[in-house]
Amino acid sequence: MQAKLSKKFVAVACALLLWQGAATLLKQPLLLASPYQVGVRLLALVRTQDFWLRILQSAGRISSGLMLGIGIGVLFAALAARSSALQTLFEPYFSVLKSIPVASFIILALMWLRARQLSTLISMMVVLPLIYFNALQGFLAPDKQLLEMARVFHFSYVDSLRLIRLPALLPFLRGALQSAVGMAWKSGIAAEVIGLPDGTIGEKLYDAKIYLSTADLFAWTAVLILLSAIFEKLFLYIADRLMKGRI
Repeated sequence: MQAKLSKKFVAVACALLLWQGAATLLKQPLLLASPYQVGVRLLALVRTQDFWLRILQSAGRISSGLMLGIGIGVLFAALAARSSALQTLFEPYFSVLKSIPVASFIILALMWLRARQLSTLISMMVVLPLIYFNALQGFLAPDKQLLEMARVFHFSYVDSLRLIRLPALLPFLRGALQSAVGMAWKSGIAAEVIGLPDGTIGEKLYDAKIYLSTADLFAWTAVLILLSAIFEKLFLYIADRLMKGRI
């Protein structure tokens, strides 16, 4: 564990040194702010109420979209696993969802929704096909002999789900979550930058671009990286606890 942390620390330190070196050579803060300038700006932002309110707004909407995507994806996968006809019916729709560019989703959704609802919808739509295809694999993974045994011994559907299907599903779902959380944050913030709902992180990223505030841009980007990492750890922790039967 300590060796792993040491490697991460060295990697971060090297990245900061390279960044500082590039900023020193360039001598153009408008193009590339230094780590020191970004750190100073980040400390100033952290002291404001607006900073925390924006985090709550963006995190609440994006995590809502993420959880909706997980729930709907698992539900449709469960239905498809029980019926090959439904599986054939659903597949082209989820394949199209997986292929459509995020920007197209955002612009189209702006015709239907208010800007403040956009990040929830977009993060859900981006996560949905990933969860569906992985969950479907998980639902189809249980050994047929185990399922036959459950049928012979008259297991209830709940017992069959708890003892056979969920243990097979959760590893696939965990693998999907490793990508889904980051994708939800990237797409959700992109939706905020385009839709510009008031009081969000995306609005501040857009303002930083308009006012050529590179330090603000890097500071908010650092916040987003940290938030995405925290949410990923949280969702994976919950998945691990479920896999160990502790929830």
